[in-house]
Amino acid sequence: MKLALVSDAWRPQINGVVRTLETTVGKLRARGWTVETITPDLFRNIPCPSYPEIRLAIGAGRDVARRLAGFGADAVHIATEGPLGWAARRWCLDQGMPFTTSFHTRFPDYVALRTGLPPSWFWPVVRRFHAPATRIMAATRMLSEELAGQGLTQTHRWSRGVDLDLFTPDAPLLAAMAGLPRPIQLYVGRVAVEKNVEAFLDAPVNGSKVVVGDGPARAQLAQRYPMVHFLGALHGPALASAYASADVFVFPSRTDTFGLVMIEALATGTPVAAFPVHGPLDIIGDAKAMIGAMDQDLCAAIRKALTARPAACAAEGRRYSWDACTDQFVAGLSLPSTPEFRRAA
Repeated sequence: MKLALVSDAWRPQINGVVRTLETTVGKLRARGWTVETITPDLFRNIPCPSYPEIRLAIGAGRDVARRLAGFGADAVHIATEGPLGWAARRWCLDQGMPFTTSFHTRFPDYVALRTGLPPSWFWPVVRRFHAPATRIMAATRMLSEELAGQGLTQTHRWSRGVDLDLFTPDAPLLAAMAGLPRPIQLYVGRVAVEKNVEAFLDAPVNGSKVVVGDGPARAQLAQRYPMVHFLGALHGPALASAYASADVFVFPSRTDTFGLVMIEALATGTPVAAFPVHGPLDIIGDAKAMIGAMDQDLCAAIRKALTARPAACAAEGRRYSWDACTDQFVAGLSLPSTPEFRRAA
């Protein structure tokens, strides 16, 4: 099978979306698929304002159409609502080619945070983008329900996975975190306004706070919170060690669609503290109290999570595999054997 995967999110970005897409592409190629990735690095691009690691392709419409036409894909998946995503959508509609999309980012909420305007002003753009897709892949049940509330009912579950060989409770402790006063509270992710990191840094809980990641707010927050340990971005074994070295993983975001970092933390045996919002509600819901805690008071969530059972956390983390994630993705594609593909043909 031949898949064209179009994404405006790609390296040098480091986030859950890019990790999900890269891992899925690798799994598909290992299964014998031919995958063509259409990403910003292939075109003239510019840095996104305030997000310099996000590259925006410019004037790429004709080149995207040429690449798609020349590749002869059996399926087209459009992962993001950026310039490349819109160009691919236009080509698919012009050619009568069925395509799928995925909803990785709460675009209306992110833009609202940066502009001060209500999210409802931006939902029409999201609805227009996804409406023609045969299926919209969403990571959780609650996210599918949210999309349905916006009139986008053709959703398909595409969860996330963890490298279970890397993220384990046996990961060695990270030297930079050794000897820190406990409990050690860890945040991993982009250091930016939409991640609500300040809610974590302001929480008056004894012990040590560690931030792993980079972003536009890092320098300012490091200056404002000199007692917090900012370690920068970590990858691979070092990242697994950071999770395993912590007593609790704190996820302060109120806007993420899933939160891949939460299941990575769980796989290392580290419980999760979060607000009761989409993402955490799906992963550490009330029925899973032994793996973490949620509360509108983040301090209370942290204290409750510290009583969770590491063995239960690790067992929950092992439920998420990239192979199962890839199976879900394939099942959602519009392939020549699916009814919508035959109708378009």
